[in-house]
Amino acid sequence: MTKSSAKIVLATYGSFGDLHPYIALALELKRRGHAPVIATSESYRAKIEAENLELYPLRPDVPPAGEEEQLIRRSLDPWRGMKVLFEEFMLADFQSSYDDLREATRDADLLISHQLAFAAPLLAEKYRTPWISTVLAPITFFSAYDPSVPPLASWTFNLLRLLPPALIQLTSRIGESGVRSYVRAVDDMRARVGLPPGAHPLFAGQHSPRLVLALFSKVFAQEQPDYPAHTEICGFPVYDRGDRAGSIAVDPEVQRFLDAGVPPVVFTLGSAAVSIAGDFFNESIAAVKLTGQRALLLVGDKSHLLNDDLPEGVRAFAYAPFGEVFPRAAAVVCSAGIGTIAQVMHAGVPTLAVPFTFDQPDNAARLARLGISRTIVRARYRAAPVAEHLRLLTTDKTYATRAAEISLAIKLENGQSRACDLIEKFLHAHSRQQPQSPQPDLIAHN
Repeated sequence: MTKSSAKIVLATYGSFGDLHPYIALALELKRRGHAPVIATSESYRAKIEAENLELYPLRPDVPPAGEEEQLIRRSLDPWRGMKVLFEEFMLADFQSSYDDLREATRDADLLISHQLAFAAPLLAEKYRTPWISTVLAPITFFSAYDPSVPPLASWTFNLLRLLPPALIQLTSRIGESGVRSYVRAVDDMRARVGLPPGAHPLFAGQHSPRLVLALFSKVFAQEQPDYPAHTEICGFPVYDRGDRAGSIAVDPEVQRFLDAGVPPVVFTLGSAAVSIAGDFFNESIAAVKLTGQRALLLVGDKSHLLNDDLPEGVRAFAYAPFGEVFPRAAAVVCSAGIGTIAQVMHAGVPTLAVPFTFDQPDNAARLARLGISRTIVRARYRAAPVAEHLRLLTTDKTYATRAAEISLAIKLENGQSRACDLIEKFLHAHSRQQPQSPQPDLIAHN
């Protein structure tokens, strides 16, 4: 490895929306001569290796198909989902997660972490590994100056905007204490490896004290006074090809459908919520029958719609790269996950958001404030109101005009290039520091 080259471990967990930004960064880092390693679930090996990138597997892996659907259903529950996600999956065997990432970073020059890579802050502190943290969505900062839409009580958002920041900060601290028990395994691990008590792992404890990369656009959210120190807003790192099987070719049938008529409405629930779509796609089909529009449904590989006889002008596919189909859409209907909306904004098309939980209600509200989207509550997703929203989105040209303007701004940001510039600057600043000899763990490993 040349002196200017560095081994950089990018640790992430989650769905495609949590993986694709780090693939974008890894590809750009590799182009610049570095040796990136993506540390994530083994299930994504074929996808990552199809891009000639290295994967280091981290536990927990994605559960088998039947168990995965059940986990998604329970983790997207608006009331108990966070507790299920952390206590029963992410942190159920935190020892293994810690051990895996420790091995992945043993000879690394830099660790870059997603917010769910809970072992990263501990390893950086214990072994003094240079560490950059990242966030994908503005809600992660829980800013009192730019309050986010609460996933459990969206109706309180207008009230929050009227409160002074000090009062919002107080309510946030109360909320933080209420979920501390969900991540008790992280606090326990700190004690086991000889570290002092730390900040809340879901809040201040996830952020690097030296550099935090906000991997979203300044168009989407501006930096606030209470963002962590050394935060840099980079823009969206955009990548979207292939699937877990590693295929990077666009399905010729998708291309033929796109070429066969006017731009369709694209309906998708991403790679997670699609498992619990319910009647989403049936209502979507009924909506476009009312509007007379064509529709492309991305339904996942287990949907009966893949084999059903669909109305003329409607096609269902398991998967298609958003970066290929969104620019050719009349509008996109989605659950407003951050990975999906990054692609929507990059493509420059109007959006109908159907948020489920977590960051999605806040993302949807930000899209609406930008003038490129409308929102419909999931419980009211029925053909008639969806059709009305689609008519407005596709006939009122202000939506398309504004979406095109935002697309240009996001492309000019070039999120992955900006992020990698900051990563290299960080590496250069630390290149003369002598690495500390790692101390042996203070716990026994079998």
